[in-house]
Amino acid sequence: MVAHEYAHAEAAYRQGDSTAYMLGRLTFNPLKHIDPFMTVLLPILLWYSTGGRYTFGGAKPVPVNPRNYRHYVRGDIIVSLAGIAVNLVLFVIFTALFATVGTIAEALPSLSSTLGVLQRMTFYGMQWNLVLAFFNLIPIPPLDGSHVFYHLLPPGAGMQYRQFQRFGFLPILLVSYMLPGVIQFFLWPAFQLLRLALGLVVPVALPGGLPT
Repeated sequence: MVAHEYAHAEAAYRQGDSTAYMLGRLTFNPLKHIDPFMTVLLPILLWYSTGGRYTFGGAKPVPVNPRNYRHYVRGDIIVSLAGIAVNLVLFVIFTALFATVGTIAEALPSLSSTLGVLQRMTFYGMQWNLVLAFFNLIPIPPLDGSHVFYHLLPPGAGMQYRQFQRFGFLPILLVSYMLPGVIQFFLWPAFQLLRLALGLVVPVALPGGLPT
């Protein structure tokens, strides 16, 4: 999530908006991207109130001012997709690391137990970066996909559609809780990509390197 939010801030800065930079969000320091309610309190409350069946949370959104972009539409799309692009790049990196750890274990079998734990960590890096990427593509405000979808609508419909942003994360929170099938539909490509990647690297999977 930190890399995702940093990418938004970096892309906005490059498109001409220094809002995030001036507020100290152009950083990999995780403390700058933590929202006490969204990142900590809400996930814990939902997890315990539903008996571990459901939770939801997120990082503090990066503040941007699209009016500062040199080209409004292009800048808005680039900034919106920057975090998703970074998560996909991280997925590729973690896939390569998964294979690398397995290859090292073949040369150093005495370390296979420790490397199995490390490989499990790279698997979760693969999984969660895909989930973050495709979840944020869902065209429900304020998720990143909504900014792209907005520009595909006629001006009048686009303005009405963007009014949902005033409700914050409530719309996606309700959809994810009441209509989980909708979320699964949008996450289907993530699961397929994960399956494809695992098909490539599973020959070097170590005991404990994958969840059972």
